[in-house]
Amino acid sequence: MQNFEQFLLDNLPTSTSIHPTYEKALSQMLVAGGKRFRPALLLGVVKAYNPLLCEGARGVALAVELLHTYSLIHDDLPAMDNSPLRRGEPTLHVLYDEVTAILVGDALNTYSFEVLSETPFSDYTRVKLINILAKNGGLNGMVLGQAIDCYFENKPLKLEDIKVLHTNKTAKLIAASMQMGAVIVGKEELGEKLYDFGIKLGLLFQIQDDILDVTQSTSEAGKLTNNDQCKNSFVTILGLDIAMKEADALALELSDEMGSFEENLQSELSPVLTKYINRHKN
Repeated sequence: MQNFEQFLLDNLPTSTSIHPTYEKALSQMLVAGGKRFRPALLLGVVKAYNPLLCEGARGVALAVELLHTYSLIHDDLPAMDNSPLRRGEPTLHVLYDEVTAILVGDALNTYSFEVLSETPFSDYTRVKLINILAKNGGLNGMVLGQAIDCYFENKPLKLEDIKVLHTNKTAKLIAASMQMGAVIVGKEELGEKLYDFGIKLGLLFQIQDDILDVTQSTSEAGKLTNNDQCKNSFVTILGLDIAMKEADALALELSDEMGSFEENLQSELSPVLTKYINRHKN
């Protein structure tokens, strides 16, 4: 991921205006770091089947990271989670003000599609990629999940409804990243399979986040922990022990399924997947 990290730093969003802090704020949460999990999945799929396309695919991975970062900025707003910390740094509404945080989130959202539209692929491929990212990041994806999460705060949901919430809020963008990698290398049928795998992976990712929220300190997590008591988290509803069992079962299922991937795909994805599939056990 070192190449992607440098690519991101070389392609940070810029703006020339009379605004004293807008341009700095645009890149603040991007340079703060992060797992870069979604770009790693996307680029891993591309590298497995056509390494020559990795250079162009970095722009697609950047678009996904831009959209993901916008979602974190908005998720931390006072009207949502009201979090003062993200990626180990003060959140934008704390550093500047709420208006700046909202507008930077809006800018990164739209900029992600600008970046995606300029990637060096065929018109068909670019439109397909834009469609997948919009569909999974928008009104019937991540935004829907956020809406459900906020509306049902302090209103406990059933387990199946919690899975619907987090499938939309977290899992769909992870699944989309894997599918987009397959589209870049012209393997759309594989993309459907990887999307389904990514949904399960995204649910595991969320269960793990909920576990880490109650088992890690704020400094370890790089964000405010023990902040989900009013939310429909897997730990809040199931309790820590049952949430751990859910995570263990899903991790085993994903590990078995990963074993059915073609050898080249396993080779590229195994390092990142093994790390994250088992992170709740560390």
